[in-house]
Amino acid sequence: MVEWMHSEGLVPYPEALALMESRAEAIARGEAGEAVWLLEHPPLYTAGTSARPEDLTDPDRFPVFEARRGGQYTYHGPGQRVVYVMLDLNRRGRDVRRFVCDLEGWVIDALAEFGVKGERRAGRVGIWVARPEKAPNPDGSLREDKVAAIGIRLRRWVSFHGMSINVEPDLAHFDGIVPCGIRGHGVTSLVDLGLPVTMGDLDAALRRTFPRRFP
Repeated sequence: MVEWMHSEGLVPYPEALALMESRAEAIARGEAGEAVWLLEHPPLYTAGTSARPEDLTDPDRFPVFEARRGGQYTYHGPGQRVVYVMLDLNRRGRDVRRFVCDLEGWVIDALAEFGVKGERRAGRVGIWVARPEKAPNPDGSLREDKVAAIGIRLRRWVSFHGMSINVEPDLAHFDGIVPCGIRGHGVTSLVDLGLPVTMGDLDAALRRTFPRRFP
């Protein structure tokens, strides 16, 4: 059984990182079960292992933390649901590509509960939504905005870090970075898309859809 953990208030990033690492080690030793942790952070930027210095465009805006996960720069803050997944790939199949695909599929399934069509894009990490109501890109292509980010790390085939889904964060806070190193595209949220979705609504959708991808 997967334990669902939920933290009220804003969890400091170093505290979350320490708990994740401790739980992942305990899972690898067979001393603890798998867990999914739902939380929010105070405003901050995290740098993944592929982060480029030039993508931190406003380094004094918020604290910056080395995340030691895959990926580049990401913003976390109030109004964004952070989902840390501590799952044992020793028993779920040691297939990293499939695991990331399942995480993406889980987000897509949860968004579909609200009528949102989340999509993958080749060469662009995260989950995207088309914005036909907005002006097209300079090259005439359809405008697309990112609604969720994904970045994981594995230690002894146990995952930690995970996903962030924008419910109602301050989207201007993303301006201090190039999110995930992807230029030319925007960031959106469920509320920005015109949906009166609460954090509790999203949490319920995540719990309902989790077993589809992680039985």
